Amino acid sequence: MKRIEWVHCPVCGSKTRLQIRADTELKNFPLYCPKCKQESLINAKDLQVTVIKNLYKKEPDA
Repeated sequence: MKRIEWVHCPVCGSKTRLQIRADTELKNFPLYCPKCKQESLINAKDLQVTVIKNLYKKEPDA
């Protein structure tokens, strides 16, 4: 059985809606966090997640 883990948000640290297996490879993947509503560009290989860039969504001023 392959090992499966949740991907955590690099900004707030909470679990995202994404699970990866030990043999999963992601390159330039846009990871969205439903809790903090931030998007980050990540790479993942061998269950190690590396942040490339945080794509902060700026809210318009009211």
